[in-house]
Amino acid sequence: MRKASLLLLTAVVLVTSAACGGGSSGRPEVTVAGAADLQFAFQDIGALFEEQCGCKVTFMFGSSGNLAVQIENGLPADVFASANIAYVDGLREKGLILDDTQQLYAVGRIVLAVNKDSGVQAETLRDLLKPEVKIVAIANPEHAPYGVAAMQALQSEGIWEDLKPRLVYGENVRQALQYIQTGDAQAGIVALSVAAVPEISYTLIDDSLHQPLRQSLAVLRRTSQEQLARDFIAFVNGSQGRPIMKKYGFLLPGEF
Repeated sequence: MRKASLLLLTAVVLVTSAACGGGSSGRPEVTVAGAADLQFAFQDIGALFEEQCGCKVTFMFGSSGNLAVQIENGLPADVFASANIAYVDGLREKGLILDDTQQLYAVGRIVLAVNKDSGVQAETLRDLLKPEVKIVAIANPEHAPYGVAAMQALQSEGIWEDLKPRLVYGENVRQALQYIQTGDAQAGIVALSVAAVPEISYTLIDDSLHQPLRQSLAVLRRTSQEQLARDFIAFVNGSQGRPIMKKYGFLLPGEF
């Protein structure tokens, strides 16, 4: 297994605010721990939510598995948005979420992504076995749902074992994408929701090759901003949040 050390990145959690100009003192604030595949969509949603609630939204993005562990260890967040329902279910079993707030909000898709400047032509998973494809990036399947989906797709194609020596693992799907963007990996498998960047081209992977990426979110029991956290979840799953999620390639409740 290659070490995911080709880039000096903040590995587990990226902290950003949806506010363009930073937070103002005195505004109510909701903190959302979100799966890395949500970064682009949630930043758009957060900016719109801020405009309407007069609040501040802070995001912490990382792999769902790592975030779940951090929440168990006291991560100061109000909402957890996972790329796999199992991680929210696990927190519910431990009494760490408000049960009535748990909702499905999306199903994710994965794509085969190729660095445009690499000279590699790859439109099918088997193309990753071409000799010119030296390094293939995926999220770490030990704790990243999109890494699990990538592994399952490669297993379904019967090429997982052959491809293992070429794999580099990102701590989350955004880091895997960054390996491809910079050319440290010629190709990889990432979330459709983050794939529309200038440096790569991508092909949608047949979703029958992997288990559905059923994504769930909930309010954490320790929140001090319960109503604001509930409002944020309602916004994501409401008439203003859903079009943004769809824009980034997610399937929405009622479509799966």
